[in-house]
Amino acid sequence: MIRVLLRHPDGSHSSGDERLLEGWHPASGTLAWVDIDRHDEQPARGLMSDVFHIDPLAVSDALRDRHPPKIEWFDNCLFLLVKGFTAETADINFSVVHISLFVGKGFLLTVHRLTSPSVDALFAESAVAAEALAAGPSHLAYRVLRRVVDRYAPVILGLEQRLDELEEEIAGNPDDELLIELQRYVIRLRKLRRTFGYQQSCFAELRHADSPLLHARAAHEFQDLYEHMERMASLSTLLQELARDLLEGHISLSGHRLNSIMKTLTIASVIFLPLTFLAGIYGMNFENMPELQAKDGYYLLLGGMGLITALLLWAFRRARWL
Repeated sequence: MIRVLLRHPDGSHSSGDERLLEGWHPASGTLAWVDIDRHDEQPARGLMSDVFHIDPLAVSDALRDRHPPKIEWFDNCLFLLVKGFTAETADINFSVVHISLFVGKGFLLTVHRLTSPSVDALFAESAVAAEALAAGPSHLAYRVLRRVVDRYAPVILGLEQRLDELEEEIAGNPDDELLIELQRYVIRLRKLRRTFGYQQSCFAELRHADSPLLHARAAHEFQDLYEHMERMASLSTLLQELARDLLEGHISLSGHRLNSIMKTLTIASVIFLPLTFLAGIYGMNFENMPELQAKDGYYLLLGGMGLITALLLWAFRRARWL
């Protein structure tokens, strides 16, 4: 699906499909925002190449299923690729949508395969989007990117609260489910850190860029994006370290409890070892065993066993094992 929003020189706007682009030219004074769902790859490739004259390598990058965030400058446009959360994402078990933005003279081109709630929400507000487009395609790109970045915060902050809860649960009952959950958080946060690091570098470059493709306030807007992205990157790093610490704490507590269990089993084994030895000796069926004929032999053996047990318990308590 291809959606088109045009902002005409007289201030009016219109929206529809790619047929609105018939006769459109960047020098016409009509500003265009074209949003491409790249499920229809061939029409998308043709539109990007034939109408907007996007470099073939950039077209290939935009249509790839997976690609790290990047920024690239061309003679007629700026190419920026970022990762946003899908509409289904509500917590750290996220899935991402790759969003490619081409900012050119008189146009903004957004390309994505999955549904992007950030793009959809802004496109639905056609009047707002048209006014943002009037300030320059780079300003509209900023508005899209700001919505993408704003969706990171609830997920990150929600995880921060969950890690606080896990800290108390681990102290009370460090079971295997908590271990699996923490391991999953560490992996997810590692992915977020990598993505946020790439995007932070892209926004850092944009805030210092001097290009006719960017409007006058672009430096301040991309500085704002950079600061938000930096905060998310720092927070994800902090939470990953916290999750790793909780994971190590869980393993330590589990190891400590295992050691306590092994110590108890060792004490029981040491106590019963001599008792089993005595029972084994006097349980043998030999006739020439004088002790078996002793009148009080049974009571003496039980008393000896009791004495051995008492001495071992006293020794363990003195060694602070009990």
